[in-house]
Amino acid sequence: MIAMNTMLVYPMFALFLLTGVVLVKMFRTRVAAVKSGKLKVGAFKVYDMPMPEDVLKVSRHFTNLFEAPVLFYVVCLLGMILNVQAIHFLIFAWVYVIARVVHAIIHIGSNKLKYRMPIYGLSWICLVVMWLTIVIRVLLTAQV
Repeated sequence: MIAMNTMLVYPMFALFLLTGVVLVKMFRTRVAAVKSGKLKVGAFKVYDMPMPEDVLKVSRHFTNLFEAPVLFYVVCLLGMILNVQAIHFLIFAWVYVIARVVHAIIHIGSNKLKYRMPIYGLSWICLVVMWLTIVIRVLLTAQV
């Protein structure tokens, strides 16, 4: 039987897959913009030219997947190292990933802030709960 803390590898892998999907989407969007003439390939040398909105959205989202999600990977690794066996920790990890998938769909798609921001907020709530779980665990097990 796999320990609960080891099961954190699955939501981590799912988020990695999301990053890969967004990477492919970004590449395709950029190639399409160049082929259609909306963008010159030289724009990617130093990113000094205005970008079409579709290219900018997916590029910005790809960058976003290397911001807050880094904190997710760190807290999951800490959960594995510290042998956190709390079911809520795993549930919040999955909710975080699902929220990030929904956030990606909204951001790259319609980009309606009234839908995007609450989902983004939910992902941060998950991160906060996960980090508090780690901090409380360390405090409770610390030798004074």
